[in-house]
Amino acid sequence: MNRVDLVYWTVGKGLFGTVTRALAPLKTYGKERVPREGGCVLAMNHFSYLDPPALGTVCPRRIVFVAKTELFEAPVLAQIISAHGTLAIRRGESDRDALRKMRESVRRNELLGLFVEGTRQTTGVPGTAKPGAAMVAIQEGVPVLPAAIHGSQDWRPGNWHPVSIAFGEPMRFADQPRNSKGYAAASEEIQAEIRRLWEFLVRMHELGRPPGTPPRRERVPARV
Repeated sequence: MNRVDLVYWTVGKGLFGTVTRALAPLKTYGKERVPREGGCVLAMNHFSYLDPPALGTVCPRRIVFVAKTELFEAPVLAQIISAHGTLAIRRGESDRDALRKMRESVRRNELLGLFVEGTRQTTGVPGTAKPGAAMVAIQEGVPVLPAAIHGSQDWRPGNWHPVSIAFGEPMRFADQPRNSKGYAAASEEIQAEIRRLWEFLVRMHELGRPPGTPPRRERVPARV
């Protein structure tokens, strides 16, 4: 076990995971769908700063998150996210440089975590997916694992609102071309799946968060 893995599974999963569960009542749906090995892109919506620790707590694999470099300038937080292997992406750097770092991650058989909207959404619903997740998946031939989070948009310190996460089925885009048209088409499918998973979570919250599994997609985008 290398240093990053050691920090992740002891400090991250142990200490921070315990704290996160204490502060935010977490519920997970479809965790068994997470591939246990191999390069993969975890594509998620984003509402709150609570989202990364919540997803990291419930996911059975280490997530290599992508974060803006400004977060690496914050005292304490910088040391935490660096120790967990988070990738720093500079605002304004070329798409090619950012894409190279992400592609290298999945080549190392890591689970690359991308908040596909690029920033936190303030409307309370998932936003438009940017093409980064689709580009990495198509260029490296790895699956995209869609996931949705709900409830974190209403969570505040002192208001321990329930937070739920749903994992979808891995999506492959082998039939899509490696160009802007293919990336756009795949991004639309990823966006639609995240929205569908989020709507499932909304219904689960209305029902009191009973046990369940997110329903399967009607159509699989592409075969392996």
